[in-house]
Amino acid sequence: MFNDITTLLLRPKVFKDAVEFFLERYRDMGISAVAGIEARGFIFGPSIALAIGAKFIPLQKPKKLPGEVFSEAYELEYGKDRLEMHIGAVQPGDRVLIFDDLIATGGTLCAAMKLIEQAGAEVVECACLIGSPKFKGRYKLNGKPVYVLVECRQ
Repeated sequence: MFNDITTLLLRPKVFKDAVEFFLERYRDMGISAVAGIEARGFIFGPSIALAIGAKFIPLQKPKKLPGEVFSEAYELEYGKDRLEMHIGAVQPGDRVLIFDDLIATGGTLCAAMKLIEQAGAEVVECACLIGSPKFKGRYKLNGKPVYVLVECRQ
């Protein structure tokens, strides 16, 4: 399954409005860090982080980050992969929002949550631009809240 967000990015007002929807939700939640999942989480994550005064943490595919990393394997609807995060990127007591473009099976978000929690920080919520309910990914996140801007039709 593939959902393309590039058409949204080509329309500045729509892109800005999408970011604003997330800002309205997260501005007053005491978020100290926004973790964006490679690659499309890097589009919205930094904008949200800057606007709410939080740091941005890139969660990347293997061997793209220099230095020591936490690493977590996960399964996708089409195979397996791994996410990595710099050791020291988050600290105990940090309140983290995890951002990805899409939630399908929930595997990527689960791996991201494990990375953040392994470092001793708290995952406040996961946020996605698009949700695909047919894969039931939001039910695999151990009760962690997920905010989805647009749900796809079955």
